[in-house]
Amino acid sequence: MRSAVTVGALALAAVLFTPAAAGPAAADPTPAPTAPAETFTDPVVRTFSYARKSPRQRMDAWWRPKSGRNPGVFILHGGWWSAGDKRYMASIVRTYADMGYTVFNLNYRLSGEAAWPAQRTDVLDAIATARRHADYFSFDPDRYVVVGFSAGGHIATAVGTYGDGVPGLRGVVGVSPVVSPLTAYSDGDLGADYEQRRLRQAAVTLAGGCRPTGPCARVWSSMEVPWHASRHDAPVLSVHSSDEFVPAYQSELLKEELNRVGVAMNVRVVPGVLHSTALYREPGVAESVREWVAGKLGARARSDASARR
Repeated sequence: MRSAVTVGALALAAVLFTPAAAGPAAADPTPAPTAPAETFTDPVVRTFSYARKSPRQRMDAWWRPKSGRNPGVFILHGGWWSAGDKRYMASIVRTYADMGYTVFNLNYRLSGEAAWPAQRTDVLDAIATARRHADYFSFDPDRYVVVGFSAGGHIATAVGTYGDGVPGLRGVVGVSPVVSPLTAYSDGDLGADYEQRRLRQAAVTLAGGCRPTGPCARVWSSMEVPWHASRHDAPVLSVHSSDEFVPAYQSELLKEELNRVGVAMNVRVVPGVLHSTALYREPGVAESVREWVAGKLGARARSDASARR
């Protein structure tokens, strides 16, 4: 696999300072932010490509030029690995931007276009791109977190357990994260409900269309986040509903492995059945996530109260 640093450097040298067009390119399903950058006085918002293989490899950057080095937040949308788009995260992204963070809202290649580990590679490439050009984005490359929702939570935790620690990564948040595709595959067997069966098939598609046996065992091993815990990984916060189709015991598997190597992980369970962004919007959930993020970043970012003024 190409290193994230190499890809980020090559991609940015070619395309970063030619921002994506204000509207979507003919072959690109991902529109740029609906408002032009100059209407955002605080912060600036622009769309950039971070690699050249796919029109999906784009990110919206929200930052305040010449404001020093601010801690960063990378946001990953959900959608069964096969759907979803960064534009659906705009309201969540804006909240973090209003708190003073530099925020990167990512698209990544979907499973119908590229099998695993393309999604993890894309996020690592985007991070490397942002870190390499930290001054341009008023971004502290040594203080950032990754926040992912559902399938995006799987990618976020996979980034958090990549290698023996990712430089500058201070924390990972998963909201309904599918940290154990093998568990999802097992849970979606005969007798499962519709969403569990759908998640099972989505994991098969992510693995390139094959089941976790024989020649496909290796890719399923790569997808299984708890198996990659190491002592320099970032701490993790995971949030689930008590009765959702991505159960909290998936995160408990990761917590056990991270704790075994000395890395902290908190698993929060909220009553109900809500999943992903719907769960995030439940009273108290977003606030607790933002508090955890601020604690990991030692943030210069403004408090929630000041951001609302």
